[in-house]
Amino acid sequence: MDALNSLEVEELMEQARVSAQQSYSPYSGFRVGAALRLTSGEVVTGTNVENVSYGLTICAERSALVRAVSQFGPGIRIDAVAVANLNDAASPPCGACRQMLAEFVLADAVVLFPANDGVRTMAFLELLPLAFEMKLLP
Repeated sequence: MDALNSLEVEELMEQARVSAQQSYSPYSGFRVGAALRLTSGEVVTGTNVENVSYGLTICAERSALVRAVSQFGPGIRIDAVAVANLNDAASPPCGACRQMLAEFVLADAVVLFPANDGVRTMAFLELLPLAFEMKLLP
């Protein structure tokens, strides 16, 4: 895992916090933002967008991922993920977000998220050690 220096951690977390301010979360009030740093150096952000059915709600991480692919194409690779919320709650990426990120994240990507003791930094493979995989036929 490539370690991020403290300035890089704070900058990525701040971009996630700024994105959380755009959250559409009238049902839960849980405002989340995500910032994905691509291997190109670009940072793409996203926020959660709720729906009254809840099942159609999209998390900030998946919102950022969809935006990154839409903007830069399917060849993107992610080397760092930051998640922040405006509710002062611990919030690692959910299982669905972990699996979606697994399609594009580098094996040694860094994931940052709020924890009870501050910002937790983990390798993506620690967060999702047994991601679903499928070998596509040629």
